[in-house]
Amino acid sequence: MSILKDRETSRSPLIGAADLAAHADLPAPAAHTEAELAALIGLLALPGARIETVTLGHSRDTASRAAAEAFADAWTARGGTVLATVSWPETAASWLRPAQRLTAALPDAWVLAAAPLGLAQLARRLRHSTDWDPARSYAFAGLQDARVPALAGADVLHGLRGATADGGTWDVRHGRLTAHPPAGEPV
Repeated sequence: MSILKDRETSRSPLIGAADLAAHADLPAPAAHTEAELAALIGLLALPGARIETVTLGHSRDTASRAAAEAFADAWTARGGTVLATVSWPETAASWLRPAQRLTAALPDAWVLAAAPLGLAQLARRLRHSTDWDPARSYAFAGLQDARVPALAGADVLHGLRGATADGGTWDVRHGRLTAHPPAGEPV
């Protein structure tokens, strides 16, 4: 590997100050809804998904913490296992510790309840420094904002899925976030 290439791969994946400032208006997570929680559990319980163990990650704000706790209660009540719960701050020097803690247990899936800016930073660190796979990750509605994949960077969140507050779902494909109505509602 060349010295230039080696330096490039060792650089921190932090989002630059200009990009952070441009996205400072991203909303804080709102309280989760029962429909949202049910849709999220439904995504993980799809036939053929074979998801039994999850690692749960959340921002340290009140809404994200409450969503994570509600998910843990619902998931374990249906027989699932939460291997670890990891929280992270909205600002940090590198996010390496929470990224390593989030991926250490080798879960079947990751469930994320977070504020957009912190998750974008963490996702960049996860992709840069761990074997995290966004296609095995599921999120609450607080991350359903088209600016989040753009802020995280090209394909950092490719495959991430989540639930909407009204019980629908959303997914990220090649930097584009697409929402889907709840089952049974006309398109």
